[in-house]
Amino acid sequence: MRVMLAEDSTLLREGLSRLLAEEGHEVAAAVGDGDALVAAVAAAPPDVVVVDVRMPPTHTDEGLRAALEIRRRQPGVGVLVLSQYVEKRYATELITADTTGVGYLLKDRVAQVDEFLDALERVGGGGAAFDPEVVRQLLVRSAHVDPLSRLSPRERDVLDLMAQGHINASIATHLHISQSAVEKHVNAIFDKLDLSQAVGRSRRVLAVLRYLGS
Repeated sequence: MRVMLAEDSTLLREGLSRLLAEEGHEVAAAVGDGDALVAAVAAAPPDVVVVDVRMPPTHTDEGLRAALEIRRRQPGVGVLVLSQYVEKRYATELITADTTGVGYLLKDRVAQVDEFLDALERVGGGGAAFDPEVVRQLLVRSAHVDPLSRLSPRERDVLDLMAQGHINASIATHLHISQSAVEKHVNAIFDKLDLSQAVGRSRRVLAVLRYLGS
């Protein structure tokens, strides 16, 4: 894949560039701020960008705003956001806008090279990859009734992996159950969340996004 990086830490930027090159990916650009990334993507769109949340000049949310701008201008470009912490407001906006080709990982996850590369490939291929901790912090419980209260523990496990962007086959592998069992759990989730009759929209996305919030 053609990848572009935006990370203000020279050490991490160079390390990621070398890792990706060794894995056979083309690093088309490696820049230190969000504006430079947006410009590079506009000039020659890659398959996926990897962008840090906090970059110059204010080190607050420049990277996330750049990611949202790229999603608006170039929806076909995958966006994998890296963050030291969960930035709830912008993470929710990024995820709820469209889960096609989008990911959000905490930087600790980058140290797990196989997990990072798997997430990158999923996002570059049009899938989704959300850090489990990001999902946990964005899952909202109703003030009156827990919307997950009707789900069994196994269905909660399945929903959690769905929220991370895993497809049924991957969920089956993670939970050590058959794919047909996963399909039954997924259908049960749709039924219990009253999504069985949803038409024209992804029920998987609705099952996750119903609980997302800042």
